[in-house]
Amino acid sequence: MKFIDTHSHLYSNKFDEDRQLVVKNALKLGVETILLPNISSKYTNKMLNLCHLFPKNCFPMMGLHPCYVTKENYETEILHVDSELEKGTYIALGEIGIDLHWDKSNLEIQKVAFEHQIKLAKKYNLPIAIHIRESFNEAFEIIVKHNDDNLNGVFHCFTGDLTQANEIINLGGFYLGIGGVLTFKNSGLAATIQNLPLKHLILETDSPYLSPTPYRGKRNESKYILNIAEKLAEIKNVSLEEIANITTKNSKKLFKLQTLYQKT
Repeated sequence: MKFIDTHSHLYSNKFDEDRQLVVKNALKLGVETILLPNISSKYTNKMLNLCHLFPKNCFPMMGLHPCYVTKENYETEILHVDSELEKGTYIALGEIGIDLHWDKSNLEIQKVAFEHQIKLAKKYNLPIAIHIRESFNEAFEIIVKHNDDNLNGVFHCFTGDLTQANEIINLGGFYLGIGGVLTFKNSGLAATIQNLPLKHLILETDSPYLSPTPYRGKRNESKYILNIAEKLAEIKNVSLEEIANITTKNSKKLFKLQTLYQKT
């Protein structure tokens, strides 16, 4: 069985002591592809270095995370995103979106940065990996505004209800990113996912964050995608192999991974 971790920050300093080992351990367990969303220019080189070490397994995204958007830096950061995309080495715009958990005062700047990056995604014909925290309505309104046949992507770390899930699915080109929260006892996500077809789901870890049960509270790793997949198989009452096959197919389609495999 082969799996794809569609969202992992393995370039984080949380992995400075054993980064290559973490990737190798994931590969041994069948996690053949790991997608790395960027968060700011500060991390670009570390992310690309990891991709150079594992050119057949690790693939980078480019984007400015909403938590790194400030009045002072966002214009410079967006220029960095644009200049990097011109190199043609990225598989998606990500991680982009709106986050109102920590700071609501810069919402308008977050919106500007989000919209600009959506336009870049269309320009370069790339999917988007969307970060939403306490901001579904604000972010969804922007996506609806720009949605057309040339926009697709994933709602990373989806934790919403069935109504929100169906709104996303009805956009036409978007998937739900399912991670460790699915394994949390009181998250309520399992009840939502139970009512959704697998063709709309892809798997992710968001390492080093949001470790699945029984590793909750510890550093997350890409190899734990199997724990998420096992929980999804349990909820959907299907085999682990079926989960692997369908979610891998979905991920390859969204991120055009088959083309990348041929290049490497």
